[in-house]
Amino acid sequence: MILDGKTVQTPIGPVALLARGDALLGLEFSRRGDAEPWKHLERHLGPVAVREHADPAGAATRLCRFLDGDLAALAEQPVELHGTDFQLAIWRALRTIPVGTTWTYAEIAERIGRPTAVRAAGAANGANPVAIFVPCHRVIAADGTLWGYGGGLERKRWLLAHEGVKCGERGQTLRFET
Repeated sequence: MILDGKTVQTPIGPVALLARGDALLGLEFSRRGDAEPWKHLERHLGPVAVREHADPAGAATRLCRFLDGDLAALAEQPVELHGTDFQLAIWRALRTIPVGTTWTYAEIAERIGRPTAVRAAGAANGANPVAIFVPCHRVIAADGTLWGYGGGLERKRWLLAHEGVKCGERGQTLRFET
């Protein structure tokens, strides 16, 4: 399957985007400048080839708008997610976290009706294939500290600060609702 891809240079490093039609399928933080991170999609779609596209599914434009201060731009992006029913439920819940707000892993588990599945919620959060657009960076530990982020805690801290969430020196956040 041939999918549209582009790597966007951002203040948090290169971000590789992958789309099919009008939906974003994948986002990866390119740690080494490569854009070969699409192995997880092959389980669902078969072999994947990427062709360069100026703005796959409009995601590059929406990402740039978000980074330029239009914090609502991410919510406008259609996404196509592939995962287990549990993962899909977690990812849908993540998209409901308001900009500038953080929820805990326990709150996410509660939101999907599985209050004892906190660790599983954390694992699903970590498996999110379209970080930023499905805002897993808005999930923090129960004690208010930043915890885990596939793109690294510095990116998570930057994204939260960009949205107006105050982060402490040692990864702690001061929670407030908007």
